[in-house]
Amino acid sequence: MSQLGQPRPPAGPPLIAVEGSYPQMGAELGRRTRDLVERSVQTYQRRFRDEAGLGDSDVRRWGGRYHQIARTYDARIAQMVEGLAEGAGQPVELICALNARTELLFGAGYRDEGCTSLAVLPEHTAEGHTLLAQNWDWHPRQGPVTFLLATRDEDGMEVLTLAEAGMLAKSGLNSAGLGVCANLLVSDRDRGGEGVPYHFLLRGVLQAPRMSVAHRQVLDVPRISSGNLLIADAGGEAIDLEVAPGTFGYLLPEDGVVTHANHFASEIPVSDLKVASSALTILRAARSRRLLMRSAARGTTKPEDVVEVLRDHYSFPDSICRHPDPDRSEDEAFASVYSIVMDLDARELYIASHRPCAEPYARWRLSDVFSPAATATTHFAFDHQEGNVA
Repeated sequence: MSQLGQPRPPAGPPLIAVEGSYPQMGAELGRRTRDLVERSVQTYQRRFRDEAGLGDSDVRRWGGRYHQIARTYDARIAQMVEGLAEGAGQPVELICALNARTELLFGAGYRDEGCTSLAVLPEHTAEGHTLLAQNWDWHPRQGPVTFLLATRDEDGMEVLTLAEAGMLAKSGLNSAGLGVCANLLVSDRDRGGEGVPYHFLLRGVLQAPRMSVAHRQVLDVPRISSGNLLIADAGGEAIDLEVAPGTFGYLLPEDGVVTHANHFASEIPVSDLKVASSALTILRAARSRRLLMRSAARGTTKPEDVVEVLRDHYSFPDSICRHPDPDRSEDEAFASVYSIVMDLDARELYIASHRPCAEPYARWRLSDVFSPAATATTHFAFDHQEGNVA
């Protein structure tokens, strides 16, 4: 509850739902987010230039190459990107560059970003459902150009995912009951060049009809950057995949729980270039697991227990619920821009915007998002004084 004793309306991102063929969905998405895409392009062009030293010609050249790679990796992704570019009135090369922003920024030495992810298997949850969740830590200014994207293709495959304008995926779930969460990793193997961009991998997972296909979409492809994908499904399994160019590692749940932050935790043969500088990454992963085990050990974990973990403020402001550091400049400010909890069996997604510790979570049911009257309901309102889930 709020201080006034009544839950506030959810303040999560807007929902944009599109249906049809992949070119049709992309074009409709581009038309409906045209202004947001322009803002996103401008923001990342500046970042590419100032932080990675990439001129416009470099960005377009690599964007064009990633467009060709998308066609080989998954033609549906390429078709949707092409439609999005047309609908938004942007060159397809720039749209592909947005979807490869991890490679274009981090491959050039950029090192910031956060995220804490977790999954709980059904034997350890109150409803016998698989739960998957994360806080997405990034620049707060990207919050207003981020939304929930729902797609339903001609075969009936439905996807609900968080997406920055101009991009096709981040963390989300699909109608097959499969979900994914994303965490930045940085290794000595990261490089510029050719390979499948990380955000295309995320979209590839979300278009997979089953876990085995999701694995192939991530592992059996050339990669040029490191990253973490925590994948779980309504079938009752979860696996954390740590990927890097030419190699990968994995973590499986222990006592029904798996957590991850921004360091390599498997035996993958790489040198971790982020663990020393990342905000509390080692303790964020360990602490989230320990807090979650309070309910998981009893087999009583509910989405609200997960929310309580995601709102944790230990070592504030570099906590699981991350806040901007007042001692850093605005360009270096990071925060939990969005917080997401997914019930994969119910095909439900709960989401709160920055600050998730003080904002109510909105609940979206995948079965409802394509209704013209689709609305979110408020769950997990917050008591500002006590810091507890209502």
